[in-house]
Amino acid sequence: MTQRAATAAAAAVLAATALLGLAPQAAAASAGPVPQPQSATAENRAAAAQAATAPDTLATLSRFFAREGRVSLTAARPRIEGEAIPVNHLSPEFVAGRAGAPVARLEFLAGKAVSSDGQQAALWIARTEAGWQVVNIATGDDEFRYAQLGAAKLPGGTVFREPQIDAWYVAGGSRVLPLDEDAVRAVGADGTTLAAYRVRVARAYGDKLPGSAYAEGGMAGGYAEAEAVPAAVAADAEGAGVPWAAGAGALVLGVLGVAAVRRSRRVGARA
Repeated sequence: MTQRAATAAAAAVLAATALLGLAPQAAAASAGPVPQPQSATAENRAAAAQAATAPDTLATLSRFFAREGRVSLTAARPRIEGEAIPVNHLSPEFVAGRAGAPVARLEFLAGKAVSSDGQQAALWIARTEAGWQVVNIATGDDEFRYAQLGAAKLPGGTVFREPQIDAWYVAGGSRVLPLDEDAVRAVGADGTTLAAYRVRVARAYGDKLPGSAYAEGGMAGGYAEAEAVPAAVAADAEGAGVPWAAGAGALVLGVLGVAAVRRSRRVGARA
């Protein structure tokens, strides 16, 4: 696991539902995440775009980009570039060996935000009980970069992330190919067969699926107690006007959240 992933795994999700004040009931909910659609339809993309360009979202992005003094709050002038893209994560049904289950499922849509000084961030936009909303802001452009890499490496394949080890892949036919160093360490530089990948993830996560003792203990799904957040990280986030919300993280992390947070607000390292 990379240093980025290891650090991120110790932190809670920076949930924009809380910092935007759009859906306080979502942050407090304990019934679990709202299921996401199976595909990113034109209607879903339009709803995601509306959430990404809302005035409250842009105001929050200004604070986010200005958090380390790289740009002033008034000069940040965030903008949303391009169309929201689907982001897929390893599917629990695939891990469980359910017949016909795809290797990945839609976890959220991502919108690319860019500040006036060139900083980039991904808006994680998910369907909640209150409709489509921004549920997290993450530094960097991983979602978009790996979507492009996957399309070039295996046209027509499904790009997905195995969040537990912060690994990105593209799958198509009977093959699973790596897109980053974490994935290479997991399946080798030449990738592996879909069947062999299924064996690996079943061995790694099969005892952490919904209904397992691991899940019943609250370890799956991205929930974290507020006091588990490193004090320095929490203080830094709060200083940027961004409160922490543990429960809302379930909206985006899914049920296999062993180390599911990629980078929601990093301190002292490039995300």
